[in-house]
Amino acid sequence: QVQLVESGGGLVQPGGSLRLSCAASGSIFSIYAMGWYRQAPGKQRELVARITSGGSTNYADSVKGRFTISRDNAKNQVYLQMNSLKPEDTAVYYCNLDNPIGRYWGQGTQVTVSS
Repeated sequence: QVQLVESGGGLVQPGGSLRLSCAASGSIFSIYAMGWYRQAPGKQRELVARITSGGSTNYADSVKGRFTISRDNAKNQVYLQMNSLKPEDTAVYYCNLDNPIGRYWGQGTQVTVSS
């Protein structure tokens, strides 16, 4: 089994910053990719950022230049640095891990951007 636990969400002002963290534990394969997805009220879950086992990254167009995904393999953690936050970034953010066995999700952490 794989367990994913997100942290770092909260309420911020427009233009502010947050850093999300995701800790992975359990039966983690050496070859895996991790990412962040988000789901706003009334909308489908969408990819925010993804990082492969080789370190390649991919971002949604809406967050390019503002968000940065990174990971610490020694700690089995992935991070999402979010800068210049906008109200439209408000959503529940989910950590994701993909390995040869399957796809795993964290419980989600709420990010609210509001004045």
